[in-house]
Amino acid sequence: METSQDQSWWQQPRIITIVVDNDSWILPFAGRLAETIRENGDTASLVRTHDDVPQGVAAFYLGCTKKTPPDVLRRNRFNLVVHESALPEGRGFAPLFWSVLMDAERVETCLLEAEDEVDAGPVYFRKSIHLDGTELNADLRKLQADVTVDLCLEFLDSAQPPAATPQTGTATFHRRRTPKDSRLDVDRTIRDQFNLLRIVDNERFPAYFEFRGRRYRLAIHDDGPATENPSET
Repeated sequence: METSQDQSWWQQPRIITIVVDNDSWILPFAGRLAETIRENGDTASLVRTHDDVPQGVAAFYLGCTKKTPPDVLRRNRFNLVVHESALPEGRGFAPLFWSVLMDAERVETCLLEAEDEVDAGPVYFRKSIHLDGTELNADLRKLQADVTVDLCLEFLDSAQPPAATPQTGTATFHRRRTPKDSRLDVDRTIRDQFNLLRIVDNERFPAYFEFRGRRYRLAIHDDGPATENPSET
């Protein structure tokens, strides 16, 4: 049993792993996180499969879609995930996007321990994403990545191994979003559906509507501040 003084394993250089098991949007940010961790004095690697997770101090599972086997979790003292909701509320899929659909101005984000039950582990740190209501998909992803990196670095920058706090309260769950969730209602206004337009991905799950027996696909881009008399082209 370790004593409070027996924490030499927390001293640098530590073996840190970042795991992204799919072609997630977060990959470039995960790569930069690994670089920053190395610059800060630890050993860090970005791996794409559970088989490649080495033994070490901490593994951050970012944007992963596959459940991590117990034998892989045992390879590291800490197995960490980031979730964009005020846990235990909002467990499950796409919590940031569900919050945007509810017109949230602040989205709490948690760094927590990975456990067998999804998003149920104790929480180490919480930070907030602040929204002004104009962010589109790429902006939201950047904010999500920034807070993810901040939480991971805060964990590693701790003077001693961080302690986690168990979740309390009633858990709620978000279902997985599908391409059908990007469908617009032709009988509703743009204003009413703007939050949906904010979260669609123009390439992977674009906004669309059906009208007179046809399906039409839309793309949304931010062209900057509005003007009173925009020029016509």
